[in-house]
Amino acid sequence: MPTIIDVHSHVWKFPDHFTDDFRAQASERAKADEELDLTSTHEGYEATVPDGEDYIRIVFGGKGRLSGIWVDDNYVADFVKQHPKKAIGFLAVDPTQPNWQEEMEYGHQELGMCGIKLMPMYAGFMPQDTLLDPLWSYATKHNLPVLLHTGTNFASQSPLECTLPRNVDPVAAKFPEVKIIMAHVGHPYSGDCIVTARKHRNVYADISAIHYRPFQFYNTMVLVQEYGIWDKILYGTDYPFTTIKATNDHLRSMNDMVQGTHLPRLDEDEIETMIYRDTLAILELPDPRSP
Repeated sequence: MPTIIDVHSHVWKFPDHFTDDFRAQASERAKADEELDLTSTHEGYEATVPDGEDYIRIVFGGKGRLSGIWVDDNYVADFVKQHPKKAIGFLAVDPTQPNWQEEMEYGHQELGMCGIKLMPMYAGFMPQDTLLDPLWSYATKHNLPVLLHTGTNFASQSPLECTLPRNVDPVAAKFPEVKIIMAHVGHPYSGDCIVTARKHRNVYADISAIHYRPFQFYNTMVLVQEYGIWDKILYGTDYPFTTIKATNDHLRSMNDMVQGTHLPRLDEDEIETMIYRDTLAILELPDPRSP
């Protein structure tokens, strides 16, 4: 059985890594299949993996002082050390805060993080701001993939303008060698996300945390199919917001909703290929199971 590479999975300590305001807004607005629980543990994740499936997950915390989330990279690095065959760590930075470049270098060079996670809206910055040129240059030099949140968010103080997928376009044009992953297929701005990924050789999108909006998810994947970029779509869950089982169940049942209609059906072989895509090879990341 091939391995599922979950490119989008959070680790944090709840409630310590969030302000009271962030937790209150998350509880009020960020609702998925069930009552939202931000607890994130290795055991909780493993309990959601269907029998017989193997997985590796890319893990990160997140930093956005403006909105009230801050997970120190040491916490993520400790998690990876505890689960070295199952987890690959990405560092996080908030470039609006002092010493962010030193944090980036420490996370990579001292903690051994293999990529960078950005939360532009939660921190209040634009990815193409020249303030971030050192980050994109560093990622280019050290071949670090960068995954950034794009699309919807629930925190009232986080600017929607900062989360639009089209912001990646000038970055990818200026720093074409950086592998960039736009999280959540940029929903509800999925069209912008898809045409941006199609345009740039090293730009991808992940499907994390959109399946519980089933019609929007279907429409998004139809666009993926019509624009011919199945190969640019990476598997991700956004655990603990959702899980491997829930994500797979929705992926494999999307065509059920168009039974008896003339609406287009999604290519089920492409769906299976995407679930088991070799994302580690695409992002040039080491396999943690290798000796």
